[in-house]
Amino acid sequence: MAQLLLRDGYRSMEDPSKAAVLIVNTCGFIGPAKEESYRVLGELAKSKLNGQVLIAAGCLTQRYGVDVAQKIPGIDGILGTRRWMDIVQVVQEVRKGKRPEPIYHLPDAPTVGLDEKDAQRVSVSGASAYIKVADGCRRPCAFCAIPLIKGTAVSRPVESIINEARTLRDAGLRELVLIAQDTTDYGHDLGMKDGLAILLEQLTDAVPDMDWMRVMYAYPGCVTDRLIEVMATRRQVLPYLDMPLQHAHPKTLYRMKRPSNMDWVYKTIGKMREAMKDLAIRTTFIVGYPGETEEEFQALYDFVKEIRFDRVGAFQFSFEPGTTSTPLGDPVPAPVKQERYECLMELQQNISLQVNQSYVGQTLDVLVEGFDDGISIGRSYRDAPEIDGMVLVEGHAKVGEIVPVRISGAMAYDLTGALVEPALIKL
Repeated sequence: MAQLLLRDGYRSMEDPSKAAVLIVNTCGFIGPAKEESYRVLGELAKSKLNGQVLIAAGCLTQRYGVDVAQKIPGIDGILGTRRWMDIVQVVQEVRKGKRPEPIYHLPDAPTVGLDEKDAQRVSVSGASAYIKVADGCRRPCAFCAIPLIKGTAVSRPVESIINEARTLRDAGLRELVLIAQDTTDYGHDLGMKDGLAILLEQLTDAVPDMDWMRVMYAYPGCVTDRLIEVMATRRQVLPYLDMPLQHAHPKTLYRMKRPSNMDWVYKTIGKMREAMKDLAIRTTFIVGYPGETEEEFQALYDFVKEIRFDRVGAFQFSFEPGTTSTPLGDPVPAPVKQERYECLMELQQNISLQVNQSYVGQTLDVLVEGFDDGISIGRSYRDAPEIDGMVLVEGHAKVGEIVPVRISGAMAYDLTGALVEPALIKL
């Protein structure tokens, strides 16, 4: 949306009070995210100046539409996820003048992959860019509202993704992060088998000088041998995989309507680690899912202790009306959820510290993203933008460059180090 607005002559503003158009990209996935979206919308609606317009966009509006405007008086426009590329037209319509009700732009049909000449599905952050290769999801996860919000999975054409990768390469970006609700389902609707592996093969051939490519949101059971081979043999594809497992007890996973074959998980992680000795794995888990017993939580705890993931995110179950978990309710008491969450994260914090300590003395390539008070700040291949750790580096390295860093210290989530001499900037 930002790219389309910039292309149409708008400028972005850091200070909301100086903007003519206020756009809030909301989230409707879980309770806390919805609360934050409503809070921000409410604050902006109350502080809105004469002549300013407020547009609520994103997942919350796609799912709840009219309710959002009724809950937050002062919203001038409502835009969902399925025609986000119409943002310029919506802004133009809203700015024509006051009207008794907000403008609603909430078509039902998913349109990812369409209108490619008009709207890139890219989000740029520094020297990295997220490329959404597909949108929507056809998985049956009982706790998840994404299919209700986004619709079924729709993949983008390979050529469209490659064209954007070339454009980003030419603009000097160093890292592509491939995302979708389920990247391993990429290409299924296009008649492709092993679509993600094929996409990565064609991407690495098309832009061989793109330094890093990172894969997020792989679905358990769909990490194929071909995908593992591509990750292991293609230099640009980082030995990093985000694979949300959600739980480790078969009974819990069955209630979640998730893959519950834990033998597959053990075997696949084993194959990946055999093929990529320096593999970093990120995963997420839900604690307090309806019916989760002490025995089931203990199985999850033991699994995390045994596998020793590089990164773990944990969430307390948030009941979402309309999902197929509705008949289960939300019977696990909040204090129990909190206790299990803290227990699991304390375990992972210790594991993360030990894993980080194993890198002390090694040299890692670091993508530099900032500099402050004598310290360069960046990420290694083990760190996805915005969600994983950082590498804090003594010395001044050029932002946007990938430089060698000798690791000298480790914390629970971050590493510290010093620039290898040739990377130093002459001040």
